[in-house]
Amino acid sequence: MMLARVCRASLTPQVTSLVKSPVAPKQFKTKIQSVRLFADEGRTTFTRTARKRGTIMEQVMAPAGESAFNVGKGAIAGGAALGLGALCFYGLGLSSETGAIDEMGLWPQYVKDRIHSTYMYFGGSVLMTAASGALCLRSPTVMKIVSRQGWVALGLSMVAMIGSGVVAQSIPYKEGFGAKQIAWMIHTGVMGAILAPISLLGGPLVIKAAWYTAGVVGGLSAIALSAPNDKFLYMGGPLAIGLGVVFASSMGTLFLPPTTALGAGLHSMALYGGLLLFSGFLMYDTQRIIRDAKTHPQVAYGYMKPYDPINNAISIYLDTLNIFVRILSILAGGGGNRKK
Repeated sequence: MMLARVCRASLTPQVTSLVKSPVAPKQFKTKIQSVRLFADEGRTTFTRTARKRGTIMEQVMAPAGESAFNVGKGAIAGGAALGLGALCFYGLGLSSETGAIDEMGLWPQYVKDRIHSTYMYFGGSVLMTAASGALCLRSPTVMKIVSRQGWVALGLSMVAMIGSGVVAQSIPYKEGFGAKQIAWMIHTGVMGAILAPISLLGGPLVIKAAWYTAGVVGGLSAIALSAPNDKFLYMGGPLAIGLGVVFASSMGTLFLPPTTALGAGLHSMALYGGLLLFSGFLMYDTQRIIRDAKTHPQVAYGYMKPYDPINNAISIYLDTLNIFVRILSILAGGGGNRKK
């Protein structure tokens, strides 16, 4: 009796109910039920995938936040800090290798003349672009033409810019005033006319952007002159890849407005990434010009053409224009600083 009572007392109610309840037999599914289960699972998977796709599209086309522009601003701040560090490092002579600025006194006179001519054409390009833009602002008819929106106007502008530049650079260089110089003047005048509408943002803002651009170009040129002669010449490949990315981002901004998340990312890449990219191009082109001025033969022979200061000036001129346009866009609020 005592043993039976202890055994009954040690069993919990759950175990007792489990022992008392009959064991349910295992259910077997027919083939029709299995097919239905597979069909239901397929529909569920398709619905889940469609919902996921819809979520991705919603995220991409969602209203833009500040994250994309904040990343761009951070990249610009990091690039500026790196540039100042490089300027201090190379400018104070802390590098073990000599730069172009240390070798200027040893250059032959023809090398100095080549570099002088290149930067004279560069300064002339900037002045003629500014003069062309000012003349276009005085003509309502011209402003109406260059300010026209649409795909046709965009295509014509690109054809005019690229076509005039290709023609100017394809003509062989000869000293004096000839076809090469005329094509160069036409190219800079076309660039000034196309950039004239940005002056409508306001004269003080344009002048401020011009001063900022002068400071950036001067600082980057000083870095390229102080650094070892081939320090930035190895950047050609990465810069070419970056140019493709920035160009694709710029094309993407034509289809996606910066009010969407994807459009804001593309706009930030084209704006801030382009500013960093063309800053690198400016240092690369500066060192390339110095190398060409030192290594190009004095006398042209065979297929070797004479040193071309106009083509070299156009390269740093286009870098400067791209830097100026992006600085102006950032100051005008194109970098996400526009008040809502």
